[in-house]
Amino acid sequence: MIETKNLILNKAKFSDWKEMYYNVWSQPESAKYMNWKITKSEKEAQVRILKTIEFQKGYDTYLVYEKISGKAIGFAGIEKVATYTYQETGICLGTNYVRKGLGKQIVQCLIQYCKKEFGAQEFIYSAREENKVSNKLANSLGFILISCESKIDSRDGHCYNLLRYSLKL
Repeated sequence: MIETKNLILNKAKFSDWKEMYYNVWSQPESAKYMNWKITKSEKEAQVRILKTIEFQKGYDTYLVYEKISGKAIGFAGIEKVATYTYQETGICLGTNYVRKGLGKQIVQCLIQYCKKEFGAQEFIYSAREENKVSNKLANSLGFILISCESKIDSRDGHCYNLLRYSLKL
């Protein structure tokens, strides 16, 4: 479990399926800059949470819970990419939870987690160029742009630029 002022990052439970479905997975705006398709039914959400639970057993990924309500409102994770270098593997919040400083709390707590648990010396953050809010967040935390890579969205075939940022710790 990882904790911030307003959030808890923890492993998923089956009972989280409904909140994840209504807060995140069924929301086109939440999926807009991500590489996943929206979930279209409660039954699909139940299958998805089971896959999430299984996936989280082998990876450093979490659901994001709002402390005050206990609701599952998003997800986040990290992975090692090189010696002492870690990156986020996707950060997503439901549409009702964006532009409230929660993304910043998530990035900051993931950085601290990587420093404390793994002795990380560098943290990589990525965002699509069109995701102005995420790019502004990277700049506000002192990240430096290190690359821009042209990609194709597997969901709809549109081209986008993926910006990668680095923060030396």
